[in-house]
Formats: sequence, C-alpha cells, structure tokens
Amino acid sequence: MNEPDLNLLLALDTFLAEGSVAGAARRLGLSASAMSRTLSRLRTATGDPLLVRAGRNMVLTPYAEAIRERARNAALEARSLLSPSRTELDLTTLDSVFTLRANDGFVEAFGPALIAAAAREASGVRLCFMPKPEKGSRHLREGLVDLEIGVLGEMGPEIRLQALFRDSFVAVVRAGHPLAQSQNITPEQYIAWGHVVTSRRGGIPHGPVDDALAELGLKRNIAAVVPSFPASLRVAQASDLIALVPASFVVSQPAGQLYAFALPGATQQITVSQMWHPRSEADLAHRWLRQLVLSVCRELAA
Repeated sequence: MNEPDLNLLLALDTFLAEGSVAGAARRLGLSASAMSRTLSRLRTATGDPLLVRAGRNMVLTPYAEAIRERARNAALEARSLLSPSRTELDLTTLDSVFTLRANDGFVEAFGPALIAAAAREASGVRLCFMPKPEKGSRHLREGLVDLEIGVLGEMGPEIRLQALFRDSFVAVVRAGHPLAQSQNITPEQYIAWGHVVTSRRGGIPHGPVDDALAELGLKRNIAAVVPSFPASLRVAQASDLIALVPASFVVSQPAGQLYAFALPGATQQITVSQMWHPRSEADLAHRWLRQLVLSVCRELAA
C-alpha cells in the first residue's frame, strides 16, 4: 500500500481555505500552473474533485467542505510539531498579533487596561479585538481568533475555558432620573418606566428579569432594543429609559452621568470566561496572553 504524500497536507489546507487555485498560489508563493498540478494530485489522493466550477467561480465540493476543519487542525498541528520547541518566552522580542473575540461592552470596560498591560510587558504585542455578534466555537476551531471571551455557550467539548470573574446585571438610569433619588426601588417603581434592552439578534428578548417580574404579575414596558450594552447605556443617559447591563460595564463609565441600582427581585449571577482551542494550550505566548487577561480582568472586576 502506497503511503500518502504528507507534503500535500499544507496545500490541501490552503486550497480549502482560499477556495481557488489563484488564491492558494498567492498564499504559498507558487505559480498558478504549479498549483493546478498540485490540485490534480490532491484530487487523485482524496478521490474527490475538491473544487468545481459554478458559473464563473470555483466552489468547494460537499466533501471538501466536510474536511476543511480537519485539514486546518492537521496542518496547524504539523506546523507546531515541526517548529522549534521553546522552554522560555522572551517578552522583549515577542512580536505577535493576538485576536480576541468579545462583545463591545467588554472591550469598552476592559480593553484599555488590557492594551496598556500588554504594552508594559511586551511592547511588540498587538491586541486585535473582533466583534462578537453571536456565540459559538467556529472562530476558535478555524484558528481565526486566539481567545473567545464571554459567557459560555455551545462551544463543544474540546474547547478549553477559564473563569475570569463573576458578574451580575444592574439597572441603570441617567443621573437626573427620578429613580436616582429613590432608595430600595420596588418592582412597581421599576416597571413604571420604559426600558431599553440589548439583543444581538434583534427582536424583543425575554430573560431572567422578566421571569422574576412575571412571578409578581408584573411586566416591563420595553420601549427600545439596541445591539450592545454600551448602546443601552448611551440611550439611558439621554432619556428616561432604564437600561439593564452587567455591573462590570458600569464601572468604566464617567462619574456622575449614570445611576446604577440593584434589580428588584433575585437574579442569577453570570460567569465571564476566556476560551481557547486545545492547539494553543501549551504555546508559551498564548499562556502569557491568558494570564494577562486573567490578571487584568480579576483586578478590575474585584
């Protein structure tokens, strides 16, 4: 039985990522004719066309789509095995871009401190924050991000995670709001005003606060829905609406502009975690990044 040519693995990963001969050729620094010959060899090795024409474009076959993630992980693992093993990390020479996927509220509350801490410890490191319109592990599995930060969703059993801090939701109004003069705000006072809520997917969300109010026979009047917690705070600051945001996001706001108070009724705390793919588990630079995020978050959330 002939052994497969493992040199084709990196070419396969590149083809599946680029979806074209021209794109793969540019990425690998080869001519288009050389990449076409490589594609022919890949088709023979896999027994599948991999790329087929659809109109004027080339598209991946169903088989190619199915193996794309496996090829990506195998290529990353091969590169890791063939890279020099390091036992120490020299932060003075570390030159890397780390991509963190987090929502706008986290970036606003923790981003400046993370950027400053990274600059102090490793001046050659750049942090790239990617928006997080939905939960999921695809970006980690495909190697598009280094860390996913937020509340754990459907991430898959292979994803590693570490709790950063516990948080809870609070109600927020503008500093001059009538409720800002009240003490021990009752559920009836809480629902007497309109509310601005956050939903990344749109629509009117229903959460634990609504369940707690429903047990009392009460219901919020939701006047507006916005896509992020910072947007909720901006709307509350400029109106009489009540916002509902994580307490950690309020700390970073300018003093004297907003008034936060505990929600009337018991609500569960949430755990904010950092998540990463196991391929990065032992990487020294990635370990440093995780420790940096942990230290900064726990200090600010204390």
